[in-house]
Amino acid sequence: MYAELNSILNTCPDSFTQGEFLLLSDRRSDASFLIHHFLSLYLRARCRVCFLGLVQSFSHYSAISQRLGVGLTQAREKGQLIFLEGLTESLPALLPPGSGAGGRAMDFLRDPAVGLRSLYEFVRSSVSTSGGGADGAEAWGPPVLLVDDLSVLLSLGASVGAVLDFSHYCRATVCSQLKGNVVMLTRCDGEEEEADEGGDRGPESLLKGLTHQCSLSLHVQGLPTGFCRDIHGQLEVCWRRRRGDGPHAQKKLLQYKVQDKGVSFFARGTSSAVL
Repeated sequence: MYAELNSILNTCPDSFTQGEFLLLSDRRSDASFLIHHFLSLYLRARCRVCFLGLVQSFSHYSAISQRLGVGLTQAREKGQLIFLEGLTESLPALLPPGSGAGGRAMDFLRDPAVGLRSLYEFVRSSVSTSGGGADGAEAWGPPVLLVDDLSVLLSLGASVGAVLDFSHYCRATVCSQLKGNVVMLTRCDGEEEEADEGGDRGPESLLKGLTHQCSLSLHVQGLPTGFCRDIHGQLEVCWRRRRGDGPHAQKKLLQYKVQDKGVSFFARGTSSAVL
């Protein structure tokens, strides 16, 4: 958990807005540090977290969380963390039907046309279970769904429409019904201008669709001027709220540098590297 980012977003484990859909995205950069931040934030807030790790193994997330002072193994053993390891779950889904191996969360790999219903059912059952309060077990706070990352589903054969439907149903269940939060990461490759001219618009269309659904977006991108050793990229934070006269957005653009156990943020042009 990065205290400086909490200050920018005006949040902390003891006080955060419930019922929000947070969208993380990146282009020519890596927004993974944001996933690790929100994972540690909500675990510290004693929320019950359902984490769809579609990119990396559990040990990868666990090693990074350990540096941030959070133990994923302990959280999973206590029932606070439900972790779906996409790399492991995908293999049984590719075996012949009837083999009896694995769960059904990644069943769409056998037939992408069926959509992501099984994956949604896994999420719904995970967040709907309180996971505590009886027989001496611990009671957890509001549920949180984290996904790293949605664009992987496109690479595995799911359509943009199916992924947007999945995110919509997750948001309706977690945010609206259970008053929890949803955090999803998606990635876009290449330049935005090139994507608008044609070619594979899947990731771009997914990003645009998710942007219309979210209440807060954090977009990470490389520096327009190219590589810099002391500035790793820039972060655009956009709060999307609805007022009586329609949607309203408030934006803030910052530059950042990822360190071993933290991230430094600063206004454009104020880093010591450019002064």
